[in-house]
Amino acid sequence: MVERKKIVIVGIPGVGKTSLVERIVEMLKADKHKACVHSYGTMMMEQATDGGFSDRDSLRRLPVSEQKALQKKAASKIAELTDDVIFIDTHAFISTKEGFYPGLPNHVIQILEPTHFIAISARPEEIYNRRMKDDSRNRDKISIEAIKKELAVQDAMLSSCSVLSGSPMKVILNNEGKIEEAAQNVIDAIGVDE
Repeated sequence: MVERKKIVIVGIPGVGKTSLVERIVEMLKADKHKACVHSYGTMMMEQATDGGFSDRDSLRRLPVSEQKALQKKAASKIAELTDDVIFIDTHAFISTKEGFYPGLPNHVIQILEPTHFIAISARPEEIYNRRMKDDSRNRDKISIEAIKKELAVQDAMLSSCSVLSGSPMKVILNNEGKIEEAAQNVIDAIGVDE
């Protein structure tokens, strides 16, 4: 029996977070752990079904007050989950016309009660190349300098979450072709014994 873990895992677009989380869950399940992953954006989208949104990327264009309400609803749904290891796949911030809005404001942290925070990172050049190849999402165009700024904002936001919650934070590199190594580093960081 594993001590229950609720891991918030963040990464800016292009770090390979979603693929990495899927691999981590596969590895944990292979070792007989009851693990799941829930996309915070998808949960918010489910809560916004009456808003006529065509995709998750449109949510970030909502006024911050509406994003807050959706965040609370999604956090409450996630807080009800009972798996041994729950990964909450999200972003540390959302770029809005009002500026960087925290993806994990204090009211969300209080509802989720995470045990760990993991930031997935990669070299800015790798992130840029991954974004340019990804035509599955409606992403904004960006420069390598802007990616460096996003990484710095992500680290600052997640550090604040760690301080507010009292839960540890770790940055894991997901370098090109090294997903197995990155996955194992996450598993080691969250203290799940194999």
